[in-house]
Amino acid sequence: MNKNLLRWVPAAVVPVLIAAGVIAAHGATDVSLPTKTPEQVLTLVGQSSVTAFSGTIEQSSNLGLPALPSVGPSANAGLSSALEFLTGSHTARVFVDGPTNARVQVIDTLAERDLVRNGAELWAYDSSKATATHLRLPAGGAFKHPGAVTPDPDAGVQTPAQLAHRLLAELTPSTTVSLGDNASVAGRSAYDLVLTPRTSATLVGSVSIAVDAKTGMPLRVEVNARGQKDAAVSIAFTDVSLQAPAASTFDFTAPKGTTVKQQTLPQSLGALRHTADHAAAPKVIGSDWASIVELPAGTVPASALTSPLLAQASSAVSGGRLLSTSLVNVFVASDGRVFAGSVPASALQAAASDR
Repeated sequence: MNKNLLRWVPAAVVPVLIAAGVIAAHGATDVSLPTKTPEQVLTLVGQSSVTAFSGTIEQSSNLGLPALPSVGPSANAGLSSALEFLTGSHTARVFVDGPTNARVQVIDTLAERDLVRNGAELWAYDSSKATATHLRLPAGGAFKHPGAVTPDPDAGVQTPAQLAHRLLAELTPSTTVSLGDNASVAGRSAYDLVLTPRTSATLVGSVSIAVDAKTGMPLRVEVNARGQKDAAVSIAFTDVSLQAPAASTFDFTAPKGTTVKQQTLPQSLGALRHTADHAAAPKVIGSDWASIVELPAGTVPASALTSPLLAQASSAVSGGRLLSTSLVNVFVASDGRVFAGSVPASALQAAASDR
């Protein structure tokens, strides 16, 4: 539980760079629910105790970018994946039973990616490459279920609850919190918690979080760009069950012909935490909705800076290239530095020139 939610005062969220979603239609506005205040709905989210569920999640985006297919075998794989994440659509099946059993199935065109955790056993499978990675988690491994953390960054999918809790993790007075019309999401009645930035220095117009009226579990998150009619980014359940999935759901055997890579982790996560603590953290310029994330020189390799894929997705500007969307702008400087945020492109260029 996020205890900050239980100490809520009219406030805001720290903006997060989100690059996936679904344009999910708002539910019927005639859903009848007991009247609650925004504070009460936030408390409902904070007190949610759902630990077992399954369902289908749909993600897509409406950021004003064209579809960008791979431009051939020389295309930078990481860049291609990032751009697909910004422009593509994803459907995933998610199964969770407590903190140590989870399965995420991302359905791609003629392919499937799976992340499966069954106790200490963790599998990542990609049918398009016929590869699987297997590792055994160390005792006491702090790996949580998909209701709490991103289940698979490479899969590019997360649950509405994950995204909602990220958005609500830090509350400041930079946002107005209100309630919209009641909704019906995946057949369940929900309150619509609306977060509206108080500043005009952001591309974000508002954030809508559909909160299950019975359990407090977020069922849908939509991020609306300023001046855009349809949601720019959203993620939603299209069907959901709050029953525990069958235990066999979390069993995994690599299909015949799959190349399996065995990985090992330290018996203690201390070394991993030490490495993470001492890694170069991105710099943050500004605060709240107008914050800009700066990544150091060399973040984007020279090969990617000259790739046809980046040229197709971005435009040349003074000092580098600009990937512009309705919700998030990314400025890649000539030295490989990256400046990103839900702010106008001019703000990113100004930040780069000042440093």
